[in-house]
Amino acid sequence: MKKSIWLMLVLVLSLGLSGMVSADDGKVYRWKLAETWGPNFPIFGDATKNMAKMVKEMSNGRFIIRIDSSNKHKSPLGIFDFVKSGQYQMGHSGSYYWKGKNFNTLFFTTVPFGMTAPEQYAWFYHGGGMELMKKVYDQYGILSFPGGNTGNQMGGWFKKEINSVDDLKGLKMRIPGFAGEVLAKLGAKPTNIPPGELYTALERNTIDALEWVGPSLDLRMGFHKIAPYYYTGWHEPGAELQFMVNEKAYNKLPKDLQVILTVAMKTAAYDMYVQSYHESALNLATIVEDYPNVKMRSFPEPVMSAIKATNASLLKEFAAKDPMTAEILKSLTEYQTKARAWTNLSDRAYLETSDKK
Repeated sequence: MKKSIWLMLVLVLSLGLSGMVSADDGKVYRWKLAETWGPNFPIFGDATKNMAKMVKEMSNGRFIIRIDSSNKHKSPLGIFDFVKSGQYQMGHSGSYYWKGKNFNTLFFTTVPFGMTAPEQYAWFYHGGGMELMKKVYDQYGILSFPGGNTGNQMGGWFKKEINSVDDLKGLKMRIPGFAGEVLAKLGAKPTNIPPGELYTALERNTIDALEWVGPSLDLRMGFHKIAPYYYTGWHEPGAELQFMVNEKAYNKLPKDLQVILTVAMKTAAYDMYVQSYHESALNLATIVEDYPNVKMRSFPEPVMSAIKATNASLLKEFAAKDPMTAEILKSLTEYQTKARAWTNLSDRAYLETSDKK
């Protein structure tokens, strides 16, 4: 079924683009993509491979994208600079990794208590999200596109149970994005560590806790062997990765190859979301059946109340400092209000009624 859909997509694009082929039809364009992930990294790395494969096949070999994983370029969190400088024409990473360069980049990955993946995709493509992301990245000569959603992420692996806000004080935790700002206000010591170093950091007590993704990727990382408490999420309800493209390189492509690249990125992003959901379902069952030592918890109500209040206060504080931040937050909150009303009436109502025994 999936192969049939893919062949149909290729046929439609081939017919639609047949009149767009430029004068340099025979020229082969070769690009390099740098990704934050290591070689053969599941799900995230699959997204880049799927995208490159689609580009090659839809362009009939006129557009080839080579993927360099972190073991090749040696800078997993340096993708932004690679693409900005033109050293790489493309990158695949997470937008919130660049908050130190521009705080507003983090909003295009996710925010605590923000939108779910379907709500966020609707905001990107129909609610003004893409236009706002373009405003932020234009100043760096970078085009940014949604690069695959993890869905709702888990709240993390903890060596010790969290019973109160006091348990967060002094807690060394790997947690990027705005959630790190929130926990820092509550006394934690957030840090960001590349994916390939997470297990070692947890094992050697460099950190006391970490959040990564969810069952889709966490199980194979082995965190359950060290930190038995697995908490439900609040910080990344729909974490979107990103494809970054050097704008000058993009503008040098013939029009048909620009369209092919855009379609391939969009398709690969959605495929990653579906794959992540699938793998989480399978791996959650494995955790429940094979690892009874894993204790699944939700943060106590007083802890969640403190986190929510701190998050709201910080967002208000940052919005007051920067008009661009205020514009993005206004768009996010207004769209989430509209989308959540439908989510509650449709998905939440369905789950609450259908799951009753």
